[in-house]
Amino acid sequence: MSAEHPAVPGADPGSGADARADEGARAGAGPDEGTDTGTGPDAGSRTVRRLRPGVAVTPLREGLHLRGRRGSVTLEGSKALPTLWRMIEEPLLDGGFEEFLDGLEPGSALRGAVDTLVGQLAAHELLVSGPTPPPTTVRTTATDPVGDWLGVTAERPDTARAALLGTRAEVVSGAPDAPLARAAGRALAAGGLPVAYTVDPDLPGDRVLLYARGSGPVRCVAVGRRGGSGYATALGSPAQIRSEAEALEARLDRPGPPGAPATSATPATRGTSATHAVLATAEVPAVPAAFFPLLAGAAAHRLLCGAAGLPDPADEGEDDRLLPGLPAVLLANARPPRADYRSWLGPDRVDADRRTLLPPAAGLGEALRRLAALTDDRCGMLPEPLPGDLRQLPVPLARCVLRRAGRPDGVLVGGAPRLDLARLDLFCRAAELLLGADGFTVGANPGHARGRALRAVAGGLPEPAGRLPAVPADRWSGHPQVRHWWTTLTDRLAVSARLEVFRVAPGEEVYRAVVRPTGHRGASPGPSRGLGPLGDAVEATPGDAAAFAALAAVARVSARDPDPARGSDPAAGFASGSGGAVAPLAAAGVRTAAWEDSGWTGRWLAELAGREETFQDALRRLTGADPAPVAPTARSADEPGALLRAFGFTVLHTPRETR
Repeated sequence: MSAEHPAVPGADPGSGADARADEGARAGAGPDEGTDTGTGPDAGSRTVRRLRPGVAVTPLREGLHLRGRRGSVTLEGSKALPTLWRMIEEPLLDGGFEEFLDGLEPGSALRGAVDTLVGQLAAHELLVSGPTPPPTTVRTTATDPVGDWLGVTAERPDTARAALLGTRAEVVSGAPDAPLARAAGRALAAGGLPVAYTVDPDLPGDRVLLYARGSGPVRCVAVGRRGGSGYATALGSPAQIRSEAEALEARLDRPGPPGAPATSATPATRGTSATHAVLATAEVPAVPAAFFPLLAGAAAHRLLCGAAGLPDPADEGEDDRLLPGLPAVLLANARPPRADYRSWLGPDRVDADRRTLLPPAAGLGEALRRLAALTDDRCGMLPEPLPGDLRQLPVPLARCVLRRAGRPDGVLVGGAPRLDLARLDLFCRAAELLLGADGFTVGANPGHARGRALRAVAGGLPEPAGRLPAVPADRWSGHPQVRHWWTTLTDRLAVSARLEVFRVAPGEEVYRAVVRPTGHRGASPGPSRGLGPLGDAVEATPGDAAAFAALAAVARVSARDPDPARGSDPAAGFASGSGGAVAPLAAAGVRTAAWEDSGWTGRWLAELAGREETFQDALRRLTGADPAPVAPTARSADEPGALLRAFGFTVLHTPRETR
């Protein structure tokens, strides 16, 4: 059995209706029936705790289960818990809990049990606190939809209600009878705000701006429709939201893989009348009639929450795809019906919260979530590395389409010991190319970026005169990863090649391995003809360098496999091979079994991570390079680098003289 308490409008009536009726009866009771008339010395000043409306309570055999919109808790271990709940339920509902506590002996077992139970309710946000309500207020909030909504969602419903009472709404659209505008106005009015309608002829017909004007700065939300899709921005200043609406519409009008980031200087992102005319003549797919009120209601909900000081609805769903600290845009599709939030930043960052920079990623999972947000197929601004139809054996491969202004589309392919590592490596390489100039390095955090940059510098050093002798094969050929990737290259892929490992400089534990083709076995032509080195790697041990060089050779050969039946792209460019720079990210927080050796990728990455810091110090001494973070410029908001930094990625630049 369960006892339902006041819920948000539209909830299923039942015992909750009885609870509201009981509450109303209590509110109407006279002074002789125990109602606080507010005539005591502390009248109007004492803070009381009440059960949050909408909380449902289910007695268990030896405990209780309580659940509400903001949290839930299960308490077990005593048959007395249901009885204890029946004792405090009434005072918690009618605002008399503090008086109930006054009647309990301090330090008694009963007082301790009540304090423990109520402490758990407060810890799980099942209580609200406020001044003792007069009888008329209790009766009104029990039947007022806005009051019920605030009671369910707000930490302090009275404060939220006061904020709404001091706010008025304005709906601005290009057409006075636009369906989105009218639907948004109705939703705002239902939320308790007076609504005014304004026509702005410069706005396209399917974009609506919602303003909340109160005691503080003006807040705004944009809602719009683009064909069979729609959007609702996060809360912001009018200038911020106008810019975001234009940039977001430009991105939604360009479906498919993200290309070059839209900038404020790009004409397509500006709401000119010519652009509106072109869009108006395009065929717009029909959408269900319910799409407009649902989309407009979602935008109005965000504005109402902002005006009342409530959390943004995007933060309520526990969606781990969203990045805390960055605004989220709601994207909706009419067919099939779908709506979800996506972390998104526009090119112009006017408001302070849009200029927030996420901290560097602490682990691989966090880095991949940020990668997914930056490359989202609907609103992402950078190319997404995906396996597509590439074969994943003998080495995981990923591919991304690189679109740069004024250049033909390119395709990058990369490989790594695991697909997630291949995707991150390829994303960083694509971002480096989009930055435009040489010497840029991108990483998920400073250590990852430095490792990539220093390896690139060391790999480009000219071989010294009087080259150092090769490291004997018995120092690296027994490494399990070397055996695996070298056997794959020479036996499974039938590539005739040689692998050489040498120490880059005396006195430093820096080793370089190079795989060079020597021709294919048999008469059939192969991809190694006419190529330079198949694989090249710089690492801290001979075995690590040889393994990564052999892995890069396998990935390069697999990426250029001329057999179309295998799903490879003969025209694809090969990104630089994987290396140990990603190991600290991949190993962070990951436990390995005691029986794993270096033949297992997880154990190998953990060993690489343990050597990375010392190895980077050796590379700095060897190369003299000191990659520095790229300082923001006046146009940084229009560059991929600004977007990468905002999402916590590190962008470094290595001066030309050290490369």
